[in-house]
Amino acid sequence: MLKLEAIDAYYEDLQALWGISMEVNEGELVALVGPNGAGKTTTLRIISGLLKPKSGSVVFDNQPLGKESAHKIVELGISQVLEGGKVFTGMSVLENLELGAFVSQARKVRNETLKWVYGIFPRLEERKAQRAGTLSGGERQMLAIGRALMSKPKLLMLDEPSFGLAPILVDQMFQMIKEINRQGVTILLVEQNVRAALELTHRAYVIENGRMVGQGTGDDLLSFESIRSAYLGECYDV
Repeated sequence: MLKLEAIDAYYEDLQALWGISMEVNEGELVALVGPNGAGKTTTLRIISGLLKPKSGSVVFDNQPLGKESAHKIVELGISQVLEGGKVFTGMSVLENLELGAFVSQARKVRNETLKWVYGIFPRLEERKAQRAGTLSGGERQMLAIGRALMSKPKLLMLDEPSFGLAPILVDQMFQMIKEINRQGVTILLVEQNVRAALELTHRAYVIENGRMVGQGTGDDLLSFESIRSAYLGECYDV
């Protein structure tokens, strides 16, 4: 479904990505993990059209995305949820969700999609008339994801969905993400909670300093001593 090949990316004169290549197949839940500043969010920005690569290619559903605008990429079926559950705080929960269905294909089935989103996030239906600015952090994250789902994406990209959430809410959030994938939405997950991400996903890529340094199934990566030591805080005798 999605293929990045040899992506180099810059912020002005500062290079952020070196030769990034990765794939996401239809129906998969794929994680991109790594430390702060590794290039995870930059990779998502390349895919969503918010940042153009200096070289390399991005292909989605056999269509090159290099020259497409960000709003056109949403119309093609890619939605991104930014870190921190960004919502329109002065608008109601329902109004936020309805804004997510702005693309023409999604507008036609808005009511059906809204029922589907409420089925995944019942709390949003309970709060539909409430101003988004009064929601808890976990509820805002649900709303941000729900709004992205209203566009009927083929690929949903989540940037640090557990950021700022209490541990019990983190577990709930990952279960909801798993359910969204089970219902047919392909997901690319950027997450610093490496153990949770690797336990949840089908496959994962590891990025450090703007370069891909590893890939494999979640179980495979969890078994690597280098991964366990670097990201899970487990020490080994030399």
